[in-house]
Amino acid sequence: MRALSDHEMLRLWETGTGEHPVDRALSVLAAAFPDTGRDELAAMSVGRRDGHLMAVREANFGRRVSGVAECPQCAELLGWDLDLDALRATGSDEGGPGRLVIEEYELLYRLPDSTDLAAVALLDDVAGGRDTLLRRCVQGAYREGVAVEVGSVPEAVIFALATEMEARDPQAETLLDFECPECGLMWQALFDVLTFLWTELQARARNLLDDVHDLARAYGWSEKDILGMSTARRRYYLEKT
Repeated sequence: MRALSDHEMLRLWETGTGEHPVDRALSVLAAAFPDTGRDELAAMSVGRRDGHLMAVREANFGRRVSGVAECPQCAELLGWDLDLDALRATGSDEGGPGRLVIEEYELLYRLPDSTDLAAVALLDDVAGGRDTLLRRCVQGAYREGVAVEVGSVPEAVIFALATEMEARDPQAETLLDFECPECGLMWQALFDVLTFLWTELQARARNLLDDVHDLARAYGWSEKDILGMSTARRRYYLEKT
């Protein structure tokens, strides 16, 4: 994994702007991990993918992350600031095939990946998305050794499966804890690393284009020449315009 150059940042911004978030995440990883094929990136569990996106964020924008949360009860705004290390989950495994045995049931499964998220994104209802995800990830269901339909498995067994998946891939859902100083409400909010990273990448790309515009107008230089300069040199010339 490596940091992105200014040229790469702009190309990624152009490509990702029109993409679905699932594809956008893969485009970001493909740019930062050029030796890894897109299919291999897509087959990573969601947690491993998001862990790599955190690494991309750190390499390009640093370890500190900050934002604002709104209290769902009184609408008070809370500023927050964290180190990425505080958001990194521990205990993740390599995401290989899994086997859950509970009561008389046995389930063979794999962890959800980006291809599963893409399939679920095409659906309009939560129940349909849950069913699709379950059928894609459960590769075999047995009751006392006899194969059964996934849809016939009791909810308690499905809940146990979801709990095991979460334990194996904890980075798939990163939650931030908040307590409102005004009303005392305590709640959790999802930290979506892709949305966070993409917002920063968009801002960087637009700043780069503003620099190109100002320097090209002032000196007649090409975009390639301007982006090839170091940030320090570019800032110096901009101060002179």
